[in-house]
Parts: sequence; structure tokens; C-alpha cells
Amino acid sequence: MDYKNLLLEKNEGLLVVTINRESKLNALNGTTLEELKSAFEMAYDDEDIRAVIITGKGEKAFVAGADISEFKDLNELNARKFSEEGQEIFNGIESCPKPVIAAVNGFALGGGCELAMACHIRVASDNAKFGLPEVSLGIIPGYGGTQRLPQIVGKGIANEMIFTGEMISAQRGHEVGLVNHVVPQAELMDKAKSLANKILAKAPIAISHAIDCVNASYTNTAGYQSEANAFASAIKTEDFTEGTSAFLEKRKPDFQGK
Repeated sequence: MDYKNLLLEKNEGLLVVTINRESKLNALNGTTLEELKSAFEMAYDDEDIRAVIITGKGEKAFVAGADISEFKDLNELNARKFSEEGQEIFNGIESCPKPVIAAVNGFALGGGCELAMACHIRVASDNAKFGLPEVSLGIIPGYGGTQRLPQIVGKGIANEMIFTGEMISAQRGHEVGLVNHVVPQAELMDKAKSLANKILAKAPIAISHAIDCVNASYTNTAGYQSEANAFASAIKTEDFTEGTSAFLEKRKPDFQGK
């Protein structure tokens, strides 16, 4: 497959997937999500690939969120589908039988933070920022963020991050368990590859079983459906219209709770 928004590099068992929309801060649009799905389907089937690294192009953003311009046509019905399809793609990454490392090279916000959380391990550059700012748009995280964040950092910290929509630094992410390692930007890919190579030296089937077993302890499909339903319900509110309009117009939203 020819990819428009991804760069793929395969070398000695390691696949590096780079989201290549630098001018848009690597925001996730529909094309990029479909390409991620395709890339991971390929990684599943390619016996020569034994580990994957996901990163973003440039030094500003891993993925700065979803492409908000695509939200204007959402209604309650297609918003539920929008959420469920994103969850399916990220669940596919989380359940990949080969270890997936996020090399977070900058902003990981909204869908970008959710993508990083779907990976098995997160390495961040010291300029990286993490956050789920969806409430600032009048919606909630819809790609698994309400489920994975409390699993990783605990309920209290997850609630604070989701309710306030505020960003945290890479160092704070490390303190709360969201990030495994923090390194200077120039050392990020070397650290991610070093970690991948340590894993590549281990037994592949055992690693695959370990991924399944760790994931099994967090499986709760009802929670993901609740998230998709709530995301869809928020789409029909006046607050969502106000939030997205304010974002696109670069002004502060005036929420009325309607």
C-alpha cells in the first residue's frame, strides 16, 4: 500500500512508523487512521517484523490531536461510529502480538495521547506534553482515553487530567507512570530503538503471550462502549458546537451547559 500520511521503515525486525503531517502537527484525520490500521495489519502478518515504534514527524508534535476540521459534520449517529472506529484501530495496536513503543517527540494531545496510551511502552523527549483537552471542545475523549488513562495512572490523576483538559510535562508523565523514560529530543529514537532491541533479543512467542496476558487484566469492553455512547451524546450539545467553533476561530469558548 502507498501511504500518504505515514512513513514506514523496516530494518532487522523493527518497523518504524512515522506519522507524516508535520504542517498539521501530525493531527489524526480519517486517512491517517485508515493508514495506521493498514500498517498494523501488515505488521501482524509480516513474520520479519518483531517490534514496532510509532513516532511523529518533526520536533514539535507526536500527534497534536484529531483533525478538528473533520468534526463539523458529526452528529450523534455518525459520532458513535467515529468513536468506535477509532477505538477499534487503537485496540488493534494495543493487542498487536508484537511490542509497540511510542516515541513521543512533542505534543501528544487528545487522539495523540490516546494513541500513545494504546502502545505498550512510551518513551518521551523532554519537550513532550501529554493531555486530553476534549472537554475544552464540549466533548470527551473518544478513542479509549477514558479507559486507558485510569488504567495507567490511576483514577484520581486521570480524572484531573480529563476534567481540566490541562497538559502535563513528560517529566510529570514519568512521575505518574504514563511515561517509561524521558530523554533529550536528540536521543529519543536511539532510546526507543535500544529498548526495542532488548525486546527483540527475547523469545517472540513468549513476548506475544505476555502482551495477551497483560492486556487481559484490563479488558472491559462495556467501558469502551460507554465512552462511544457518551462521545456521541456530547456531539449533539450546543457546548460542542461552541467549543469546536471557538477552537477553529482561535477564541475562548463560552459554554452554557446546553
